[in-house]
Amino acid sequence: MSSVLYDAQGPRAKQRNILYTVLFVLCAAAVVWWVYDGLAEKHQLDWIKWKPFFTSSQPWETYIWPGLQSTLKAAFFALIIALPLGALFGVGRLSDHRWVRVPAGVVVEFFRAIPVLILMIIANAVYSEYTNINTDDRPLYAVVTGLVLYNASVLAEIVRAGIHTLPKGQGEAAKALGMRKGQTMVFVLLPQAVTAMLPAIVSQLVVIVKDTALGGAVMTFPELLASVRPMAANYGANTIACFTVIALIYLLVNFALTSFASWLERWLRRNKKGKGTAPGGAPETVGTPSLVVDDGRAV
Repeated sequence: MSSVLYDAQGPRAKQRNILYTVLFVLCAAAVVWWVYDGLAEKHQLDWIKWKPFFTSSQPWETYIWPGLQSTLKAAFFALIIALPLGALFGVGRLSDHRWVRVPAGVVVEFFRAIPVLILMIIANAVYSEYTNINTDDRPLYAVVTGLVLYNASVLAEIVRAGIHTLPKGQGEAAKALGMRKGQTMVFVLLPQAVTAMLPAIVSQLVVIVKDTALGGAVMTFPELLASVRPMAANYGANTIACFTVIALIYLLVNFALTSFASWLERWLRRNKKGKGTAPGGAPETVGTPSLVVDDGRAV
């Protein structure tokens, strides 16, 4: 059966694809066996190296849980500060006033071009030189500042791109109703763009969670990944086991974030679909989310 995008495969193409699949599975199995054999040869799979994580609560209570708390705390503060800043600068880049649009663009492009690690180091130096912040709290402030400056600039571009995806008719309809530009942005454009921006915003949140590890590597910030070194030192040469456990925790946290975002996106789309029809059965024209095309039609 043919499709618009490709022709149906013939017998030879099907056989060739089956052969490629078998070869890929064999190669993947060979790689897995090679990794397993190397770890077993180095005694990294011995039960004694994994035992503390299953038979004792000490590594979880002493190292992993405090590190996870620090990671989530830094990511939370960075997100709640970066989101409004990103929205502000994203809207500022769309301003009709040059004195607003140009400075907003300069700030966004400047901080988006600098690696977040450098921003953390600079923030740590500034806090150390010009503030009286406690030495124990300074790494947290520096990590949050670096994450906010970088991710706010990225979120500003996400907001700007999300608003640009909306049809021009949305803004023109609001203007025809007598709404000012600020009212149009807040009550018409931004609510519709949220659904389109949500996947990118969540992806950036995942980046924020992972980038907290940079603070632990450079500024002794006690985040999750930084707990590997003391755990490995106190429980023998089980570095592989420690990194594996930490990687699984990162995987679970980020999977929970993406799953929640997927649910939230579906919930927003269902609510917008329910509001897309007037009581008399006629479709509404102003404020209707024109980005949703689940069944191939604009709703």
